[in-house]
Amino acid sequence: MATTQQMLAVRNPRSGKVDHKIAVSSRAEVAEKAATLRANQPAWEALGVEGRCAVMARWLGAVKAQAMAIGEADAQDTGGCHTSYLQGFITMGNIGGWLEDAPRAFAALDYDAMSTAMPSVRVQSQVVAYPLTGVISPWNAPLMLALLDAVPALFAGSAVLLKPSEVTPRVIEALFETVRQVPELAGVFAYVTGPGEVGQAVIEEADTICFTGSVPTGRKVAVACAERLIPCNLELGGKDPCVVTASADLERAATAVLRGAVYATGQVCYSVERVYVHRSVHDDFVALLVEKAAEVRLNADNPRAGHIGPFTHPPQGAIVARHINDAVRKGAVLRSGGTVEDIGGGLYLRPTILTNVDHTMLIMQEETFGPCLPVMAYDEEDEAVRLANDTRFGLTASVIAGTAEEAERIGRRLNAGGIFLQDTFLTFAKMRTFGTDSFGWSGYGAPRIGPESLRRFLRRKSLLTQTGEVADIRNDHHLGEGAP
Repeated sequence: MATTQQMLAVRNPRSGKVDHKIAVSSRAEVAEKAATLRANQPAWEALGVEGRCAVMARWLGAVKAQAMAIGEADAQDTGGCHTSYLQGFITMGNIGGWLEDAPRAFAALDYDAMSTAMPSVRVQSQVVAYPLTGVISPWNAPLMLALLDAVPALFAGSAVLLKPSEVTPRVIEALFETVRQVPELAGVFAYVTGPGEVGQAVIEEADTICFTGSVPTGRKVAVACAERLIPCNLELGGKDPCVVTASADLERAATAVLRGAVYATGQVCYSVERVYVHRSVHDDFVALLVEKAAEVRLNADNPRAGHIGPFTHPPQGAIVARHINDAVRKGAVLRSGGTVEDIGGGLYLRPTILTNVDHTMLIMQEETFGPCLPVMAYDEEDEAVRLANDTRFGLTASVIAGTAEEAERIGRRLNAGGIFLQDTFLTFAKMRTFGTDSFGWSGYGAPRIGPESLRRFLRRKSLLTQTGEVADIRNDHHLGEGAP
């Protein structure tokens, strides 16, 4: 007797209504898809990087034809503006960048020379892809963050099984309409849907895992991978500081900090979440920030016109409200915003500026993931560095000073993988340059960005050829007479 497949309701973040459903992939379905991908992967890897590039170039063409529809689906998922509608074009940039970078990344891993330790031995390298990469992606920037791992894995020669967030599945469905147009790619790229237990099933089938999400879930992923003795790469968010010095151009600083904190409703891992301003300019900076924040619009009436969209996932709005209320209860002063509003079923928060904050408050300790700007005064540079580094996270940090040299001096003392100087939100500038490491709880594993990130999906072998005489054990001599 056939069983009815379980369905999962999907909420529209703008209306608050359920307007979509997804099927929950069973454990058997995950295993079946994984087996199919594994069976197809050897032929994919055998194409070589040039052959895979040819296939991926055809996929790029399919994505180009559907770029607008992909963006619309992403916006439906997130309720957002700004980059949501550009996700199809961002995907094109991702694929196109790797079309150029992948051959060079492989060439950089090639080695063929005589050994310096044993001159008669030729040393050659070989790279072999992990057969199956599992990607578990989040609800914020759902397409971009899924493909940040999936695309280089495919270029590396791995097959990919993707488990998107059950909160934002629409854009993945739109993406795979383009994947199905390229049969060779469709054979090694598939997705499954459902809640956390579906992600657990992916971990049980994959050879390596890429996960983006919260620290608590990341810990569970790491433990599950450790039990299977497979590698994992985790991107777990941040509590990113910005230091504004006494010499800074306050107009520039307030503009940069506001955007860095409220862009995409603050639901970005490298959003500015803590602001430290020299006491001598603190009040002037806050006044400018409040003035600029008043001009930021919600997109409730028009998703393409506003600056801040709704919370994609309702529980996140509750977390942000808890952080704000905790701060106010402990003495923080609310200068703007502060209330999560229900507008037509969507949950919105205007830019929320708080002063008189300190590190006893949740809003200065835990990832808030909302459009909040807690501003704290400092007196000396050493104090600013100490406060900025007083966190369990270390994804990015920003410094805005009177000169680039002053900003760099402070930036070199901050504990984070990406340091933005004289601005905020500069992560995209390093996309095709080199990878950086996360500090503390912000992540684990190899760099995720840059040509070297391809290495995450490859195992390196050495082939050692003896070109001279083989060693004869009968001619071995003990060194060090009298040694025990």
